Amino acid sequence: MSAAGFKPLDEFVEYPLEEMRQRAAAFYAEMRRRRSVRCFSSRPVPREIIEDCLRAAGTAPSGANLQPWHFVVISDPEIKRRIREAAEAAEREFYGRRAPPEWREVLEPLGTDEHKPFLETAPYLIVVFVKSYERKPDGQIVKYYYALESVAIATGILITALHHAGLATLTHTPSPMGFLNQLLGRPASERPMLILVVGYPAEDATVPVLKRKTLDEIATFL
Repeated sequence: MSAAGFKPLDEFVEYPLEEMRQRAAAFYAEMRRRRSVRCFSSRPVPREIIEDCLRAAGTAPSGANLQPWHFVVISDPEIKRRIREAAEAAEREFYGRRAPPEWREVLEPLGTDEHKPFLETAPYLIVVFVKSYERKPDGQIVKYYYALESVAIATGILITALHHAGLATLTHTPSPMGFLNQLLGRPASERPMLILVVGYPAEDATVPVLKRKTLDEIATFL
């Protein structure tokens, strides 16, 4: 493998301290409004907005810069219907038999169950895949290290970018998710991590009343 080239860090912008404080506080205020939504409108969303948010996700750091993510964006109604059918079948099995009582207990206040109409209603589903390795045209296999961590960071940036653009999202993780490889034609070297539901919230959308953990509960300064 050839050595990486380097260039000056000429795109970094340093702000005055007071502007830094303002920007940090404003960003926190914006992200504090972000909520997972389960009731979506079918209103269309321009594809270029989704494309730019995906480009933002693609700027995420990754192990050895191997960028082990692949995003499958679905707007086709028939494919969305098939995903919903498969996901609901998996969820019926999960809620009916495999979910431990303590997990069902913590989910109960959120009102979640095996019914997933948002998978058809929302204009976009983005299925996030983790690439464990890649086969090059010459047959060489390149293994991806820290793949899950890298894709998790990219997904966080994607959710943030979509919220910043004015859209609502929901992370959906049917269990198991292997059906997505076959349905979407993805290779065995990729593993589905989640389905990201994207669109405008329905006019009558509601969200649970939740309490976020305080800074002291989530962070330690030494």
